Amino acid sequence: MVPGLAGENIYIGMVVADPFSERMAVIEINGILERFGKMGEKSGWTYVLIPAEIARSLSKARNTFRVKGHIDQHEIRQVALVPVGDGDFILPVNGGMRKAIKKSAGAPVRLRIQHDDSELLPDRDFMECLAEEPLAMTHYQKLTQGHKNYFTKWIGSARTAPTKASRIAMALDALSRGLGFAEMLREKKGIQ
Repeated sequence: MVPGLAGENIYIGMVVADPFSERMAVIEINGILERFGKMGEKSGWTYVLIPAEIARSLSKARNTFRVKGHIDQHEIRQVALVPVGDGDFILPVNGGMRKAIKKSAGAPVRLRIQHDDSELLPDRDFMECLAEEPLAMTHYQKLTQGHKNYFTKWIGSARTAPTKASRIAMALDALSRGLGFAEMLREKKGIQ
């Protein structure tokens, strides 16, 4: 049995569009929304555990990869599956997703997900501003694609123009000082 999920709550419904491509596998999981206590940068995260044997049917990657599909009836795209050790992954369920499905930690959820190969394009306004800030651009270009994606998703999730503008300004300031996404957020929250 996998910690956090009762064994009978997990099942796989594999659908393969191309018999030579494991990346097209679609998995279905009945799981439980869980929440981390104190756990470094993951403190307070709500998530669904994806056991190693199930994650491997989506991707052979040992590091973060993205999925698309549904959590209950809510569509998700470009959501990162994050490794947590022993081959297991978690699917973080952010506030917007929890609000859409009207559930919180402890609630049962149904996932139907598959690997998402679509490219995550950076926000055009952010890239235009970045082009005008050479220090920020230099540091941004040194980041891995995964770390660039953190900025892209965060800026793209802004619901209003003022929030988006504020996030772009914060990102530019942080990048020009050589900070990454996590360092920027920790600084904002006053966490060392």
